[in-house]
Amino acid sequence: MRRREFLGIVGSAAAGWPAMARAQPSVPVVGYLGAETPVLFASRLSAFRQGLSTAGFTERKNVAIEYRWAEGHNDRLPALAADLVHARVTVISSPGSVASTLAAKAATSTIPIVFEMGADPVALGLVASLDRPGGNLTGVTSLNAQVGPKRLELLHELLPAATTFALLVNPTDTRNAEATSKSLQAAAGILKLELHVLNASTERDFETVFSQLGKLGVSGLVIGNETFFANRSEELAALAMRYAVPTVHQSPEFARAGGLMSYGGDVMESHRQAGIYTGRVLKGEKPADLPVQQVTKVQMVINLKAAKALGLNVPLSLLGRADEVIE
Repeated sequence: MRRREFLGIVGSAAAGWPAMARAQPSVPVVGYLGAETPVLFASRLSAFRQGLSTAGFTERKNVAIEYRWAEGHNDRLPALAADLVHARVTVISSPGSVASTLAAKAATSTIPIVFEMGADPVALGLVASLDRPGGNLTGVTSLNAQVGPKRLELLHELLPAATTFALLVNPTDTRNAEATSKSLQAAAGILKLELHVLNASTERDFETVFSQLGKLGVSGLVIGNETFFANRSEELAALAMRYAVPTVHQSPEFARAGGLMSYGGDVMESHRQAGIYTGRVLKGEKPADLPVQQVTKVQMVINLKAAKALGLNVPLSLLGRADEVIE
């Protein structure tokens, strides 16, 4: 091969490299394993970057970020995680998703992983304990899974005469779906309620689920704690109102989009904290020595306009506990 041809090939390849990598080969690289799309994750990604900045790292200045997006398809996550490992990133961030964290864990036992999730990482076998994670994973939880039964209780408080409810889970997020179903079935048993567990893993499934509720005699619906559902609040709110089904969701965006009620952890704060933890790992701290952080703030939003459209009177005892009331 002629020298000029060789230099041309090298130059073309270098043009495809990130500018940061060419200018500063020693810059650490965060592998961001997103279960959704950049658009749907925009606010969470902004909070993550804020956390990184707090820890002293700014993208395209002294840290590079390699993004991999599953676009709502959990089955793509193992290959995307393996790709990040192949790219030899410094640390993997698996934000807002049990499925992405499990995929990252399966892909590497050596690269540090910082997760953000609403589920219990100990119950999922991701860490040995919250205080002493023990392996190459640590991160932040936002209590969304733990308050799942509370969502059912709140809906029952609003509909005290109702005896039949439904829970929506994503079957492709297997471990999370199983844990959510188990905890809410236990809560339903205590409340002496019948609970139907329904599945949706694509937006096409939503219409099918809502069309089944009337046939099942369901009085209210609990949307399970899942990234796919959290990022489709507007579609779910619209369907809940079209089918006149009182529904509670984890994200405040659901109630703000016209849904009845939301109750869940502060995910913006948990993503910010995940950014801070990622920065600490970049500085050399080991995940095994970083206790899992718990963001304990929980927000409840009630949409009175939606309640009126559904023919519901929201008791003052419930309104008094709401962080936000939409009139």
